[in-house]
Amino acid sequence: MSMIDLTTRRWTMIGIAVALFGMPLVLGVFSAFRVPLITQNILIREIILFALAAAVLLIIKRKEHLDWDSVGLQRPAVGTTALWVLITFGGVLLAGALAFGVIKFFNLPVGSSDSGAYDVLPTWLLLLVIVRAGFLEEFFYRGYAIERLRSLTGNRILSVGIPLFVFAVSHYRQGLAGITIALLTGAVLTGVYLYKRNLWITITVHFLADFIPNIVVPLFVTPK
Repeated sequence: MSMIDLTTRRWTMIGIAVALFGMPLVLGVFSAFRVPLITQNILIREIILFALAAAVLLIIKRKEHLDWDSVGLQRPAVGTTALWVLITFGGVLLAGALAFGVIKFFNLPVGSSDSGAYDVLPTWLLLLVIVRAGFLEEFFYRGYAIERLRSLTGNRILSVGIPLFVFAVSHYRQGLAGITIALLTGAVLTGVYLYKRNLWITITVHFLADFIPNIVVPLFVTPK
């Protein structure tokens, strides 16, 4: 996609704007207006976020006239993908451990989190939120933004650095601690995507990183 006409370029720029800022904007609006985190409101929020993803998918197919492999969503080789999911998950765990070390060493502040409110949500809705986080964040920040910024600017550093920076800063509600965790774990996911160009790897790892502590672990923890 090195040579693209002006109309396609404009649509790509719109897609990049949605990918980078759509999710933080929606989440920020819900937070700024202190929308109660009840089932109905969260479902509406998730529908809006999935609609943003649908809009970017339409841009890829209808305006850019590109295939899904242009954002790493080609049909994957199951065995290789599974192996790299394990490798990447290990890398994310190490990055998370490093992040916690940095947080403790510098005594970084921890902001607010929605996890407490999520504890009372029905399991199906919590699962929807986890699926959304895994798919949309990887699709937006790893797949689409990296590939399209690279095609528009030709600059590898900008195309990688800008999405990673926005991804990390978008966790501002969790304080500097949350930004640090997102930055380091996001760097691992970005590195794997750049190496394999297989978005299903990072989507699966991102999903598991949220699914295990929020769905699986509570099944084996007896409430006090």
